[in-house]
Amino acid sequence: MRYILLMSNMFDYFLWRGDLDFDQSPFNPADNVIFCQLSYLPMDGIVPALADGMASGISIGLVMDILSKNLQSDLTDDKPHLMFKDDPALIDALGSSRRFRDCKLFDYVNHIDSDHEKQFSAVSANTGDDSCSVIYRGTDFTFVGWKEDANMSFQEAIPAQLEAVDYLEKIASNFKGPLRIGGHSKGGNLAVYAASFCSKKTQKRITEIYSNDAPGFHEHIIDSEGFTSIKDRIRSFVPQGSVVGMIFEHGYDYTVIKSSQSGLLQHDLYSWQMTHNNMVQVDHITAGSRFVDKTLKDWIGSLDNESREQFLSALYGILSASGAKTIPEFESDWFNAAVRMIKSIGKIDSSTRDLVRKTLAELFNAASKNLDTLYKTKK
Repeated sequence: MRYILLMSNMFDYFLWRGDLDFDQSPFNPADNVIFCQLSYLPMDGIVPALADGMASGISIGLVMDILSKNLQSDLTDDKPHLMFKDDPALIDALGSSRRFRDCKLFDYVNHIDSDHEKQFSAVSANTGDDSCSVIYRGTDFTFVGWKEDANMSFQEAIPAQLEAVDYLEKIASNFKGPLRIGGHSKGGNLAVYAASFCSKKTQKRITEIYSNDAPGFHEHIIDSEGFTSIKDRIRSFVPQGSVVGMIFEHGYDYTVIKSSQSGLLQHDLYSWQMTHNNMVQVDHITAGSRFVDKTLKDWIGSLDNESREQFLSALYGILSASGAKTIPEFESDWFNAAVRMIKSIGKIDSSTRDLVRKTLAELFNAASKNLDTLYKTKK
């Protein structure tokens, strides 16, 4: 076994490296995880859009100070809506860390378009080492965000991927140094996609592409010339019980890291274990993760694009009938939301109901055929 018994997360990393800037201690995979988690913070109206290059940047320390004051506000409308329970601690750590507080953030964007089924958010950072980090946010708690992720099963390119390319090109035209790209979950997918389909001039400036427990791609993308050109610069990480990172095809290797959580909760970056300049690695994914990987690939492979689209559209329609637009909204009124969903099922035409039943049957069939992977040990 390559890993050591060390239960240390990003907050321990702040104690180890927080007093060293990026010139003293170069950017490493642990920094990548922290920037990815930072991208989930609500920075609307705080981090400015890109106007005059780097002149419009704002320090991480000042951003965290504003967020912290907003959290303490008595006005409900002024309080930022945080996605994770550890976000307040992250805000405090980033604001007091010499390593991060003076880094300049710029061009924060957060676009949600239900009509076009698009959820896209990104922010860029000048880390003070002559490099620019472009960070793509993963899927938020909106249902449209999850629907867009699912659309990757039958679309060669989703709206967020196309916007990710435009965003990268915009940053590249306003920043002249090396580019570092990364993201968590769908954000990691967007990072790889943007690097694959940006201009060759921009591609040459990309030093690293970080993909953290991110879903894969349509086969067309993996076979593209652009993907082949940047594949050796991708640094992919998945937790040992990865689920999200096993979805679709990837076309590149990954490093398995240690999480303090179990099952799907390992997707949470706060649970990822760190060393002084890296993450704690393990030899292989768990049997459960292998089972999910094989089952999902077999299931999706058994469906043509039209069936995938019709099935997902039906499920999304049922979910939308709940009246909620986000997971927290659903949870706050789950009983009434569930009643509305059940009523909507009765309104679905018989052909669609048959499609849903058949598709779910294919899923259970794929799962039953791969039960043996739960009992095999394979590196």
